[in-house]
Amino acid sequence: MTDYIFFTDSTADLSPDLIREMDAVVIPLTFTLDGQDYLNYPDDRAMSSAKFYSRLRQGSSCTTAQINTATFIDYFTPYLEQGRDILYISFSSGLSGTYQASLLAAQELKEKYPERTVECVDSLQASMGEGLVAYTAAMLRKEGQSLQEVAAWVRENAQTFCAWFTVNDLMFLKRGGRLSGTAAVAGTLLGIKPVLHVDPTGHLVAMEKVRGRKASLDALVKHYRDGAFAHESQTVFISHGDCYADCKYVADKIAAIGAKRIEINNIGPVIGAHSGPGTVALFFTGNDR
Repeated sequence: MTDYIFFTDSTADLSPDLIREMDAVVIPLTFTLDGQDYLNYPDDRAMSSAKFYSRLRQGSSCTTAQINTATFIDYFTPYLEQGRDILYISFSSGLSGTYQASLLAAQELKEKYPERTVECVDSLQASMGEGLVAYTAAMLRKEGQSLQEVAAWVRENAQTFCAWFTVNDLMFLKRGGRLSGTAAVAGTLLGIKPVLHVDPTGHLVAMEKVRGRKASLDALVKHYRDGAFAHESQTVFISHGDCYADCKYVADKIAAIGAKRIEINNIGPVIGAHSGPGTVALFFTGNDR
């Protein structure tokens, strides 16, 4: 029943330890830093997070690319040839074309391997929000649930995964088209920090503005206190853009409210290229987003 391979991608920002616990295969996305291409491997083999964010702070230019259909076929085919089925949990379709590329790959592979199953599920999340969806799904697989049962569970429960972010440098939101140049400059001068979340369609949207870094971190904690259900049973993921101390501040506040488990990891280069250094992102489950 559980003889299927579990895939996700590197925008889930999962640590190597979590990936091993999940028994997952992670497909890397590509980032291009100052004209040179790198693969975003979870173990930072291409470039450490500290070096990546140092380069961003020094003014390096970074762009990113989705996983294309050919790459999915290359990753999936060896397992299909072994007689294994595949479940893939993807980066939000609201933020990337990666999910659509996976569907095209699945369609092509089903024609070649009609006896096999390739199921692609949209997490509607990013960073460790996608990671939390994938982690939860992988634990259901370990409990013995079938590929179809896990895929159905993710689709039915996707809206219970909550994501709240704050960024420290508004210019990265400007570059990504989520903030006007005028607003970015004015907000920087006034010390305004946006609090954003991932909406039900998987898009990143600004929800509120607060003044000062500490206030923005406290806003994340407030959303957890008010929005999470059954605090003591929560598995909480927190990711950060090379600002561990601020991330730890949020984690300690969450622990004081109550959580069964808190996992912290870096925001990788593919997400970090758009959110910038100093981003803190909080993920948990609630009644709705």
